[in-house]
Amino acid sequence: MKDTLVSTREVFREIEDSSIESLRDWATANKNVFTTPTADEGAFVTQIYSGPHFQQNIELQKILKGGKNADPFIIAKAAISETTIVTMKALRPNATKIPNICNHFGVPWLTLEGFMEEEGWEF
Repeated sequence: MKDTLVSTREVFREIEDSSIESLRDWATANKNVFTTPTADEGAFVTQIYSGPHFQQNIELQKILKGGKNADPFIIAKAAISETTIVTMKALRPNATKIPNICNHFGVPWLTLEGFMEEEGWEF
């Protein structure tokens, strides 16, 4: 791989709630991948949510149940560290998901398939 895998603490918190034991085990064994958001990343999260359209990214159920929402922190991490996001989410018109927010702020992203192609993976 060209770069190192990086993520944010907020993703680790979502993984902790996962029912996939192997994922939880991997995350715990690789906790150094999940960094604490910096002040610059926090400021970028604020910038994301300054517009009403992207406030829809915070799902009501997550708010009501005290859930976690790593998406803006993932985007902020990539924006500040000038890295590319790899996501399973698809770009959809007028959506408030990772690809749409990335496009709005000029943050590079790839689908998982696009990442595998870029890295030259073959099966």
